Amino acid sequence: MPNSTTPSSSQALEAVLARVDAGLDASLERLYALLRIRSISTDPAYAPECQRAADWLVGELSGLGFAAQARPTPGHPVVVAHGPDQAGPHVLFYAHYDVQPVDPLELWHSDPFEPQLRTDANGRQIIVARGASDDKGQMLTFIEACRAFKAATGGLPLKISLMLEGEEESGGVNLPPFMQANRDELAQADIALVCDTDMWDRQTPSITTMLRGLVADEIEITAAARDLHSGMFGNAARNPNQVLAEIIASLRAPDGSVTLPGFYDDVAELSPELKAQWQGLGFDEKQFLADAGLSLPAGEQGRSVLEMLWSRPTCEINGMIGGYTGEGFKTVIPAKASAKISFRLVSGMDPDKIRAAFRKHVEALVPSDCSVRFIPHGGSPAITVPADGDYLRKALSGLSAEWGKPAVITGSGGSIPVAGDFKRILGLDTLLIGFAHVDDQIHSPNEKYDLDSFHRGIRSWVHVLASLAE
Repeated sequence: MPNSTTPSSSQALEAVLARVDAGLDASLERLYALLRIRSISTDPAYAPECQRAADWLVGELSGLGFAAQARPTPGHPVVVAHGPDQAGPHVLFYAHYDVQPVDPLELWHSDPFEPQLRTDANGRQIIVARGASDDKGQMLTFIEACRAFKAATGGLPLKISLMLEGEEESGGVNLPPFMQANRDELAQADIALVCDTDMWDRQTPSITTMLRGLVADEIEITAAARDLHSGMFGNAARNPNQVLAEIIASLRAPDGSVTLPGFYDDVAELSPELKAQWQGLGFDEKQFLADAGLSLPAGEQGRSVLEMLWSRPTCEINGMIGGYTGEGFKTVIPAKASAKISFRLVSGMDPDKIRAAFRKHVEALVPSDCSVRFIPHGGSPAITVPADGDYLRKALSGLSAEWGKPAVITGSGGSIPVAGDFKRILGLDTLLIGFAHVDDQIHSPNEKYDLDSFHRGIRSWVHVLASLAE
C-alpha cells in the first residue's frame, strides 16, 4: 500500500512539482542565506561560521519536521536529521556545507559570500558565490524537494535521513570515525544518496555508479650523507635523481599499462551493454584532450578515453623534487630525491595490496648503498553500484521523467571517499545524482550554479523520491 503522503497519482505528483515552481523565489532566498555563511572548513578562523552553517541547517530541517541535531566532532559538526517513520525504503542523503577558501580574492567579480544572480554570455541565469555549486546549491535541491512534499502533501514520501558534513573540503578525517561511532543509527537506511556530481550535459541527467578508489604514497630516496659537487663526485657517486627517474620510468610499459605484478588481477572488463552505452554518449575524445592543450591519448592502448577515465586503474606521478631547483644553476648531486605517486583504483582492487606491490617494486630497484622511505598519504577503495539494482532503476526512471529523455549511467575518474565509507562502514550502496556542470568553476574564483540546475534539481529529487517510494 502507498504511504499516505506518497503521490499515488500523477495529479498528486504534479501538485508537489507545482509547489516547487511556485516557491522557487523563496527557495532561492534560502540558498542565498546559506551562501552568505563563510563556512571555510580548512581555516580555523572560520570555525564559528561552520558552526553557524550547521545550526542554520538544523533550524531549516527542524522546521520541516525532521529530528535534527548538529553533532560535535573533533572538527566541525555533522548535521544528522531523521524524518518520520514511513513504510517503504529508507534513504540516507549526504552533502557537505563547508566550502573552499576564496583565494585569489582579486579574481572574483563580486564578494564571494554575497550571492549574485547574473546572466552569462550564453543568456543563462547563474548564481555566483563560493559554494553555489559545491555543495550548498546541490544540497538545497534535496532539502527544498522535501519542503515541497511537506507543503503539498503534508509529509514526506518515504523515510528520509540526512547526514551533512562540515569538513569535506578539508579532508573529512572526522567523518569515518563519526560514521563508525553512529553505525547502528545510520546503517538503518537502505540506500545512500549523494548530490555532489555533474550532469552528463545540460539536458541529460546522469547517475554515477562507478567511482575510482585511491592510493597515494610518497617515496624519498637517500644516497650520500650530504649534497656533493658534481665535478668532484660525478660518475663515482650515486645520484638519487637518477635512481628516482629509473623507478618512475619502470612503472609503465610501452603500451601504457602499469607494470606492478598483480596490478590487474582484480580488474574486471566492462560489460558489453555498459560499453555500448558509453560509446553512445557522443563523447568527443579529441575535443576533451584539445581543451587541455593536448592531442594524443596516453594510458593503455586500445582503450577509449572514457574507459581509461572511468573503468581502468592508473598510476600517476603527481610531484618530483631533488637537487637545486632555484634560479640559475648549481652543479650538485643531491643527497635526497622524492616523488609523490598516486594510483586510481577500480572496483575489486584492494588499496593495501596495491600499496604493498608498489613498495615491493620500489625496494627491488633501490641500490644497496641507498635507502628509501615511504610516506603514506591515504587510500580508499573504489565503488560500483550494481547496474541491475532496483533503486538505481527507479532513480533513473525519476530523472528521465523530469528531463524528458533517458538518464544515463556514468563513471567517474575521481574519488569520493564518503561513498566508499558508506559501503565499508554502513554496508550501503550509493547513488550519486548531481546537477552541476563542468563549467561551474568549483574551487575557483567566480564559482557559479545555473539557476536551471537549482530549479530542475529540486524537481528531479521530487521525481526520484516519488519513484523510490513506489
